Amino acid sequence: MAAVPVNLELLRPAWTAPPGVDAAMSPRQGGVSAAPFDSLNLSFSVGDEAAAVAENRRRFTAAISAQPVWMRQVHGKAVLRLTAQSLAEPMATADAAWTSERGLACTVGAADCMPVLMALSDGGAVAAAHAGWRGLAGGVLEATLAALCRGMDARPADVRVWLGPCIGPRQFEVGADVLLAFGQGPADTSATEAVASAGGGCFVPRPRAGGSPRWLADLPRLARQRLAAAGVVDITDAALCTVEEASRFFSYRRDAVTGRMAAAIWRDGWRR
Repeated sequence: MAAVPVNLELLRPAWTAPPGVDAAMSPRQGGVSAAPFDSLNLSFSVGDEAAAVAENRRRFTAAISAQPVWMRQVHGKAVLRLTAQSLAEPMATADAAWTSERGLACTVGAADCMPVLMALSDGGAVAAAHAGWRGLAGGVLEATLAALCRGMDARPADVRVWLGPCIGPRQFEVGADVLLAFGQGPADTSATEAVASAGGGCFVPRPRAGGSPRWLADLPRLARQRLAAAGVVDITDAALCTVEEASRFFSYRRDAVTGRMAAAIWRDGWRR
C-alpha cells in the first residue's frame, strides 16, 4: 500500500479519550479529487469521479488504522450495530452506528451537518451519529445514546461525547420550519422575541427588511441541550465552523457543489 501523504492532517478530538479509544475527522485536503471536490472528498454520491473517491477512502483508512464502515445517510435516526460481518454486507441506510468490536470505525460523513462521536468512559464501546437539523430534531442523538447504553448495559452518564465541526451559529440561517421542528416557537412565528426566548438561546432573530422571519440557529447548543436532557454530562464541543474555514472544511451551505468529510471513532486493535 502506498504511503499516505504527509499533508493528510487529521483533526483529533480535544477530549479525554477513554482507554483504547481513538477518533479522528478528515480534512478537505490531502486527496486526489479535482475541483470543486478538492481534494479529500470521501463521498461517492456528490458527483465526484469514483476512482478519486476510492483512493481518498483508501488514504483515510490507512491514516486512521481502522476499518471504516460507511452508511447511506438520509437525515433519519436509524442506528446500526456494527460487527465484523458488517464489512461483508451491502451498505446500510442509517445515520448512526455503534460497536463494541475492536478495529471497526463507526463513520459518518458531513459537510455542515454535525458529526457526533460517543464512547463509554471505560472504552468498551463507541458510536457515531450524523446530526443535521432534521436528524437532531428527529432524535438521532437520543436514539444513538439509547442503542449504545442498551447494548452495553450502561447509563448516559457513562458516555463521553464530542461534537465535531459543523455550520456555526453565525452562519446557520433558518426559517420558522426549523424552529417548529424543535418545538421551539409559538404558532405565530412572526413573534421573533418570543421564539428566541422559547428556544433557550438556540435561535437568535436575524433582522431583515422584508420577507419571512429568519433566525440564526446554534446546532451545537441544540445538541448539548438534548444530550444533557438525556443524562449525558461529559460533552466536548469542537467549536469549529465548516462555513467559515474554507481551506479546512467542505461546506454545502457555502459552496453547494462540494465534497464530504468523515468523522470516525473506533476501539484500537484492528489487524490488517
